[in-house]
Formats: sequence, C-alpha cells, structure tokens
Amino acid sequence: MKQFLKINPDDNVFVALAPLAKGTTLDVEGQQVTLVTDVPAGHKCALKDLAEGENIIKYGFPIGHARHAIPMGSFLNHEDIKTNLSGTLDYSGIQLKGLTQQQPSGKQYTFQGFKRPDGQVGIRNEVWVIPTVGCVNGIIKQIVEQTRAAFAGQMGTVDGIFDFPHNYGCSQLSEDHENTKKVLRDMVLHPNAGGILVVGLGCENNQPKVFEEFCKGYDPDRVKFMVCQEVEGDEVEYGVKMLTEIVKHAQTFQREECPASALRIGLKCGGSDGFSGITGNPLLGAFSDFLCETQGGTTILTEVPEMFGAETILMERCGNKALLDQTISLINNFKNYFLSHGEPCGENPSPGNKAGGISTLEEKALGCTQKSGKSVVCGVMEYGERLQHNGLNLLSAPGNDLVAATALAAAGCQMVLFTTGRGTPFGTFVPTMKVSTNSGLAQRKPTWIDFNAGVLVEDQSMDETLQAFIAKVLSVASGELTNNEKAGIHEISIFKNGVTL
Repeated sequence: MKQFLKINPDDNVFVALAPLAKGTTLDVEGQQVTLVTDVPAGHKCALKDLAEGENIIKYGFPIGHARHAIPMGSFLNHEDIKTNLSGTLDYSGIQLKGLTQQQPSGKQYTFQGFKRPDGQVGIRNEVWVIPTVGCVNGIIKQIVEQTRAAFAGQMGTVDGIFDFPHNYGCSQLSEDHENTKKVLRDMVLHPNAGGILVVGLGCENNQPKVFEEFCKGYDPDRVKFMVCQEVEGDEVEYGVKMLTEIVKHAQTFQREECPASALRIGLKCGGSDGFSGITGNPLLGAFSDFLCETQGGTTILTEVPEMFGAETILMERCGNKALLDQTISLINNFKNYFLSHGEPCGENPSPGNKAGGISTLEEKALGCTQKSGKSVVCGVMEYGERLQHNGLNLLSAPGNDLVAATALAAAGCQMVLFTTGRGTPFGTFVPTMKVSTNSGLAQRKPTWIDFNAGVLVEDQSMDETLQAFIAKVLSVASGELTNNEKAGIHEISIFKNGVTL
C-alpha cells in the first residue's frame, strides 16, 4: 500500500494514505520532502513552503488560501486554510466542452425488476402508507402494524409494508407547501411501490381531494386514498381493510428481466473524509459513466452547496447553452438562499469532515462532484421535479443527508448510492447503499457498509473494483437487501425554508 498520494501534477499538497511520522523523508515525484509534523491518514501535507495568502492546490484547483506561512512538510487542516468562496459569481465566461450524450454500447446488462403498467420499473415491490399531513402519523403506524401482523409469513412477492411519517402538510405557505405536495406526489408515482394507501385527515392545508388531483397519472388499481374525518367509526380498522386489498394487488407483480437502461440511480455522499475524493466518489463517478454512457441509464447528482468551488467543472460539461443557464441558476439561487438568511456560502464542512481531512468547502466540493464522473450533463431539475431525461442530471437540494437522499428518491431514483468516510446508518424510502471510502470503516461498521471502496488505495485497480461494484448494484436492484433495509430503516425528510403558521 502506498503511503501518500499527489492527486494532480499541479498540486502543492499531497495526501497521507496512512499515518506519517514527523521526521519521515518521502520521495514525491523526485522531490524529497521531510515531514516537520506528524500527518494523520487522509490529511494534507505541504509540498513546498507556502506563503500567507497563497492558494492551496488540490485536485488541480484552489481549495482556499493559507491563513499563515506554512513550511514544507507540514500537516495542514482547517485552521491553516481559509476558503476563497464568498457570494454569487458571474459565469459568463464559461465555455462548453461540446460533450454529447453517448448511445448505449458494448455488453448490455440486466437485472430482475418489477415492470409497472405505466412503463416504469421498480427494484422493490413494497406497499407504502403515505400521510398527507403529520396529524395522522399515529394512525398510519397502527394501520401498518396491524396489516403486517395479518400478512405475517404470507407476503408473497411484496418486499415489505412501510409507513412514512412527516411533520408537514399543514401550517405551511407558498413554496414550502408546494414542496411537501411535490415530494409526496413523487412518492405516490414511484415504481418501487406495488401499492400505496394515501391517508389524509380532512381539514389540512394539503387537502386530500386536491392532492389526489395533483397526483394525476396515478394507477387507481395501485393507489388508494382515505380521509379519516370522512370515515364512520374506527379509521384504523377501515384503513386495514383498504391496505389488505392493496397488498393483495401488489402480490400480483413478479420480478422480470429488465435492461440496465431502466435504472435511475441517485449519487450522494455524507460523513465524508479525506479519502472520499480519492476512492468512494471516483468509484461512483466511474459507475455513473458506465451506466449513462454504455447502458443508456440515468444518474442524479445533488447537494448543490457541495458543488460550490467545483461548479465550473459541471458547467463546462452541460450539453447545451440552456442547460448551462439552468446550472448557473441552480448554483446562484442556492447561494442567494444562504445569503438571504445571513449565512456565508463557504462554511459547509462539518466537524466530522474536518476531522477526516476536509478543510474547506472547495476541497469538499472537488471531491463531492467526482461522483458525477465525466459524462455530459443532460438535465437540470428543481427540487421536487421528476426525471425527464436519461443520462446525468443535476438536482436542486441541500447537502443534508436525509433531505437530499429523499429528494433523489422523489425525483424517481430506485436506489441511492451513498459514499461515507465516517459512517451513517440512515436510509431513505428507497434502498440506500453505503460505500465506505476507507477499509477501516468497513471493518468497524459491517452492519452499515454495503461496499468497501477503500481497496482502491490498497493496490486494487479501478477496473476490478468497478466490475465488483456493478455486480453489487445489479444484485441490489434484483432484490438483495442493503444494510439500511435489513435494519428496517426507511425515512423521509422534506426541505423547509419558510415560516410555520
């Protein structure tokens, strides 16, 4: 295993791949560097004497500037580097690379999925109970628990019965109200559910009848609506009867061979560390290119605040001027959201990020955006929108893990790939496959981690790792449970910006 990595020839720092001791002399591309401090694994070390104010270069781009003079061979962290980010920018000078969407080529892969009457393909055949408003969360929990008990050992092809409580649907205005409606609608139309019961109260802002009309295009055999205030007697008993019929209908679906082109995969990272931009995120990028360019499938990159500092890389890859303009708006609108709340644009790295070796938002972004690979950007989506274009898409959502993962699933992704260097057990309402960026995490948390990308710094090639990863993703798409599913963790979180009445 290598001790260190200089990622780009232009970099003036290298990354320690293992803990390095003060006094160690390293040969970095013919340059002798003697360490004047210890350097923890995943962290940066200066390749030259750095003057106060001088840009720190990693991945070939500035990740901020030195807060003070830094001698060659010194360990650098967030106390040594200050972000260069401020407010919105003028991107009028951006030049498109002229990339075009590739046609599927080479071996065409398949998986075992569920074909829905509307032409969509699911990778799970679950039954969901979705509340229009938080007031009925307790009711839907009882309905689900009693229905599960009734079908114990008799689920057939149904993969599970789940409720998705949330706090919204009432006391919201304008954009917040619309966001709630959109995400819940997107769930109603999602192909991973073989049957859905939507439960409303009756007096909420998110009026059940209006919401039902908002879900135009839903399959009435697969989706049913119930309003508690309109039920005579016990609404739980009534709901169990409705859900029982929905489960029986869902049991009629069977897995069939489906092309990989039907896969829609969300790309997400969280609890990142200094290895995220070296192992896990490049692996997801290679997978994204494989799926989009050779199979005709679809991936979505989100976490807009974690694009700040690397956004021009994505802009240059837009397929046309209209997409470029949409991407510019995507970035500047989110910056204005920060600024409107009196918050800076460059203070995103969490304590865990910093402890793992990420010092600034630019550094985080340059690692984060590698999940998108090198493919052309084919679509740009607002929060709550559903997929319209195959290939690589960008989606407006914050970096928060559960909010962003929910947004990816709501957009139509059947699965979310989630890289992490620190670890997390969460899962959204679709399978949330955790990819560790270092082997230590995979060993410590085998009940969280589904795939270890840390082998990429242990002399395993990208090609070999990618082939194993493709096989894993197709296996999950065909029914293998992710660890969050095994643990019974299925959650949603809806983005909120405005006032609560």
